[in-house]
Amino acid sequence: MAHTAKIVLLGFLLLAACLIVGRALGGPGAGVATGAKIFIPLWFIGAGINMWFGVTKAGYSVADEAPIFVLVFAIPALAAGFAAWLGG
Repeated sequence: MAHTAKIVLLGFLLLAACLIVGRALGGPGAGVATGAKIFIPLWFIGAGINMWFGVTKAGYSVADEAPIFVLVFAIPALAAGFAAWLGG
């Protein structure tokens, strides 16, 4: 479970970076929303890479990794959706 928490934290760090860049490039409202919207597909790819490592390197099955993928993706993605809603 510690690995999962680290990956979720990584997602929040990526979200923060996307929000900061979005705000710097587009202003406080729409820029933050744009940063959040850019984060979601990036994080989907990142969570997918984490799942791929779990299946190919750690030896878990896809059925074992799928709920972890959903958890790892959904927590930061929901925060990004909330940030986009507030900013947009």
